[in-house]
Amino acid sequence: MIAGLMGQIGEVARSVAFAVTPLIAFFVVFQLLFLRLPRSEVARVLRGTAVAAAGLFLFLLGVGVGFLPFGRVIGESLGKLGGGELLFALGLLLGFVTTWGEPAVRILATEIEEATTGSIRAVWVLHAICLGVALATGFGLLRIAYDIPILWLLLPGYLVVLAIMWATASEFVAVAVDAGGVATGPLANTFLLALALGTASAAGGRDPLVHGLGLVSLIALAPVISVMALGALVRWKERQKEVQT
Repeated sequence: MIAGLMGQIGEVARSVAFAVTPLIAFFVVFQLLFLRLPRSEVARVLRGTAVAAAGLFLFLLGVGVGFLPFGRVIGESLGKLGGGELLFALGLLLGFVTTWGEPAVRILATEIEEATTGSIRAVWVLHAICLGVALATGFGLLRIAYDIPILWLLLPGYLVVLAIMWATASEFVAVAVDAGGVATGPLANTFLLALALGTASAAGGRDPLVHGLGLVSLIALAPVISVMALGALVRWKERQKEVQT
């Protein structure tokens, strides 16, 4: 067990070093050729990079040691329960709370509120993304229970995106596309994907490669629809106010 843990620590350390070293190299090259920042600024940047690398190392190690196995065990327990309605309800709950804790989603919501000087509230974007991922997770587990091909969910979903794009406020289109990207952050790609793989492996007659994988594609699609739906609602309310005035 200790040998396995040490091996995982070494693998994570190599991955972090592989990701961070090129960035440091680029900074050093630009510092020597173009930036010419004071030594105090260079030291500050390097300290911040070291702190970020340490945080990334601890996060990835925690994901590998605990988060992935945790999600897979929960998924296996859900797969043994059976019943599509129960899986759908639990998928809604787990998808919502996982996205609620996703740092990238909160950063995007805050940036949107700041960029629009408060006209698009961060809490609106946060709830829309969480609701979209909740529905995606619920339907993802439901398709495992009833052996639904993933194309039956993806193709109608993208048709809905193309249709609602013309009804939503224009500023929400770009927001929605970014929302699909941030929703598939480290929490979704670790816990929710492991949850789907565990559910598929425990459900009878389900291939984890066919039924477990693919949940992230639904998670990337659903917030696009939910945020655009929010934009359509905002646009409709604005038109109602114009009619009343």
